[in-house]
Amino acid sequence: MPLEPQQFPAATVPTRFIGGRITTEDPAQPEADALVTDATGHIAWIGWANELPAAFAGDAYEEVDLGGARVIPGFVDAHMHAVMLANFAPQISVLPPNITSIAELTEAIRARRAAQGPNAWVEGWGYDEALLSEHRSPTRWDLDAGSPDAPVCIMRTCGHIRCVNSRALEIAGITRDTPDPVGGEIERDATGEPTGVLKETARDLVTPFIPKPSEHDAVQHIVDLGQLLASQGIVAATDMCSVDGTDTHPLLLAAARAGFKQDVATYMLWDYIKQNPDAYELGPEQMDRSQQIFAAGIKILTDGSVSGRTAWFYDPFLPSERDLGAANCGMPTCTDDDIDHAIAFCQNHGCQLSLHAMGTHAIDRVIDRVMAAGLWDADGVPPVRIEHVTAPSPHAISAMAANGIAVVTQPIFPYAEIGTYLTNLGEERTRRCYPFRTLVDAGVDVCISTDAPATSWAVPSDPFPNIKSAVTRQAYNHFDFDATEALSVEEVLARYTREPARILGFEGLGMLKAGYKASFAVLDRDILAIPADEIDRVKVAATYICGEKVFER
Repeated sequence: MPLEPQQFPAATVPTRFIGGRITTEDPAQPEADALVTDATGHIAWIGWANELPAAFAGDAYEEVDLGGARVIPGFVDAHMHAVMLANFAPQISVLPPNITSIAELTEAIRARRAAQGPNAWVEGWGYDEALLSEHRSPTRWDLDAGSPDAPVCIMRTCGHIRCVNSRALEIAGITRDTPDPVGGEIERDATGEPTGVLKETARDLVTPFIPKPSEHDAVQHIVDLGQLLASQGIVAATDMCSVDGTDTHPLLLAAARAGFKQDVATYMLWDYIKQNPDAYELGPEQMDRSQQIFAAGIKILTDGSVSGRTAWFYDPFLPSERDLGAANCGMPTCTDDDIDHAIAFCQNHGCQLSLHAMGTHAIDRVIDRVMAAGLWDADGVPPVRIEHVTAPSPHAISAMAANGIAVVTQPIFPYAEIGTYLTNLGEERTRRCYPFRTLVDAGVDVCISTDAPATSWAVPSDPFPNIKSAVTRQAYNHFDFDATEALSVEEVLARYTREPARILGFEGLGMLKAGYKASFAVLDRDILAIPADEIDRVKVAATYICGEKVFER
């Protein structure tokens, strides 16, 4: 389907901003205290007010006094599921403080079932057994207690596991005799009965039966999400694929026409295009990075999550009664052929390949297969990015640094999910996870992101707990996961602005410099001067996208 032409932002009022403490992320001019925007929403000049050219000093420009506030380039969230996050808004949020126990989840399901009636699906998202008072996953029988007749589907925080009730299993035709799909597991109790927990590719067994929101509702949810992101200083994001196979690109284009402001790079999940790759349109028109919404490439899931005990390691997770006595090292969620075919697709299309890999075994496998196939030209961006990279081997780190393979990682994971990390890996292995300092010092291209909504945090897209985690290396409960791997605030800001813009190819974003988009955030306190323990209290006072004030607190 041809794409409708995308428009540049409407004309904005030329404005002179003065009196700020501006972090530009431009190595040639790291700091400034004034900037001037033009009618196209770009930066016409930036520097020190006492050097302001006369051409920008007159009444033709409105003037905004920043009052000494810290100004930074707008955040670029390099790994977010924007459409999924938008669609989760009307669902049950299974996160503290809303829900802290399976009993409370059951009551929330009961209330939603009563409001909706017997034929509508009850959906929720965000549960993490470590944050539930029972310290276990819900099961079909827990969900049945809230809704014995209407189907229920609750997504785990990691996005890789669903828990469904008996009615949903019945609709999907899942019984004790249903075999596990390749790359997935239908969890079963000691008698062989499905528990309702569907891991990795098994979660897709119910996907075709869950109704999707109407296009109108989906577009409005994205527009509403744009307001939330603006309140967090986020000026660009990604849609790292939909779990139900939806091509989200047209929805995001429609949302942009309806008032959504952020730039977005989209990725399509390989699972849903591998049977007929030619049917997926990914040509120069779709990949034009001058557009607000552009297609960046494809994504493939190669293992699961640490918190879901499906990330693929060489060493097993600590024993759990759910392992039924067998050592569990996690699982690969695709075949070697899947990876090779995805690489070939990206080579042929000159696009970027995103590989989800958390466990050491999974990371080594994708590195080795990419190196065997050879890298390719992806129009100026790294052709390969690896997501999460929880526990990389020295071999993987060396290969990533030597070959320009980018890492997109999430400090929020150990910060928010520390309970399940300790339960599943133990203290020593947990402290070795997410070696930010080692990666950066080795010369790996690293940027940080949230993976929202796939994490156990009440507002999963919030940048500031994420930054705090990378700087302090302490979880929300103050558990220290190795301070020697910490980064400075300055290093983290660069990896949340300039570096993701470069790695994804967002034009004119990530730095504040002449000719770039006037997309920046004004903070309510100086993130470079406050104690690190207070970083999560920082709020955005105002956000500008292409010179337009899109949020003010």
